[in-house]
This record gives sequence, structure tokens and C-alpha cells, in this order.
Amino acid sequence: MITAKDNKKIKEAKKLHQRKFRKASETYLIEGFHLVEEAHFAKASLKEIFVTEKFLQEGPTWLDQYNLNLVTPEIIDYLSELPKNPGIIAVATFFPETKPQDFKGSYLLLDRIQDPGNLGTMIRTADAFGLSGVVLGEGTTDLYQGKVLRALQGSQYHLPIYFADLKTWIEKAQREKIPVYGTELNEKAISLTKVSKRKDFCVILGNEGQGVSRELLELSDENIFIPMKGQAESFNVGVACGILLYELTKED
Repeated sequence: MITAKDNKKIKEAKKLHQRKFRKASETYLIEGFHLVEEAHFAKASLKEIFVTEKFLQEGPTWLDQYNLNLVTPEIIDYLSELPKNPGIIAVATFFPETKPQDFKGSYLLLDRIQDPGNLGTMIRTADAFGLSGVVLGEGTTDLYQGKVLRALQGSQYHLPIYFADLKTWIEKAQREKIPVYGTELNEKAISLTKVSKRKDFCVILGNEGQGVSRELLELSDENIFIPMKGQAESFNVGVACGILLYELTKED
């Protein structure tokens, strides 16, 4: 049983709360039973699993497939960001970076999203509405930080997530005659309710404070907005994502 915080494995795992160490090692932490279980059934690469004796006694039989690290509750608390961890933390490797074979399908493009909760919620929403993938543009917050992963609730294993230059992605989609929608209320924008339904599309959502960049809006085939009846100035970007994807994927 590992009892010391200066154990090499524990020290290396603890570093993964910092982005620079995640990037250098291409690994990240998964906390709590549900998220580790999602990773297991998705056949994610789990390099290390740390469990307490109590959790191991009550845990699922699939844990027997792994070489587990038995640790004290104090070590779990030391590694965890959760108020109460049930007794399991894993170290997983980054997703392999892939590219789509073509650009057919429905894609959510995210431009410089900064809030971890928003990022996780939006990817999870794309998962819920059956999108073909999510594209994270430069300047978007780190996919592998704990708050993002907790908001995702395992959705990162259910649909492709791409890291790409959004300008290049848009241009490639348009060459395949796939419409690209920017999101902003401007003089040229049309209401979401008037957008023709298409199986294949890309929709861009942008930074919480600045919205979608001017360059990407100008590249879009159409700018769209969500009509509002109340006095609020705007929607939270995560809420806007849910409304947009519901409407764009709704079957007539």
C-alpha cells in the first residue's frame, strides 16, 4: 500500500493538476467512480489506477483487469480536487488526435471558450443531440482539466473531439457544400427559427465575453441568432448551445 506523498507515482500524478505537466506527459487525471468506469468501457488507455482498500472491497469486478495501486484515503484526498472522493483516481492518456475522413455530418465549432463548465457542458450537449463531432479552436480552455472532465461526464468518449484551426475547418466544409453558421445578432443575421434544416452543418459558438471572432463570422455562410422575448441582454453560451442544437437537429 502506498502511504507516502513523496512516492514517485503519487508525485507524478499530483503534477497532472497543472496543464504544463499534462501537456508534457500527454496524460491527465480522472476522478471518481463514474468517470473512471466511463473510461474503462470506452477502452480508454488507463496508465495507473489508485484505489483505497474500502473501495476495492466494494468495487466492480472489471477492476481485476488492471494492476491497481492500493493507497490510503489520505493519499486519495491529496490527489483529489473533489470535496469527497469515493476512493478511486486514474491516470489516462490523451485521446489520439484524428481527422475526419470527410466533413459530412453536423459539427459544433468552439472559438476561444474559456469557462471549463461551459466547455464540458457544450460537448456533452453535442453528444446528447447526436452531433458528428466537436472542434476546439485555438484559445479554447484545456479539455483535460478536472472541471471540464466533470462537466463532460464521460461524453468525451462518445463522439470525436478535434483540435483544429477553425478557419481551415470552415473552408474545407464549404468546399463540400456544407453550410457554416456563425452566431451573432447583427444586421445580416437571421432568426434561428428561419434556418433551413440540414443534416450536414457546422455551427460556431464563441468566447463568453467577445463572442465569435469577426474573421470567423465573415467566413460563415449565414449568421444566426436566437430570438428572445425578455429583457436579458444575451444567453449564457452553454444555454445558447443547447437551444441552437435542439433547433438545428430537430426533425420536422
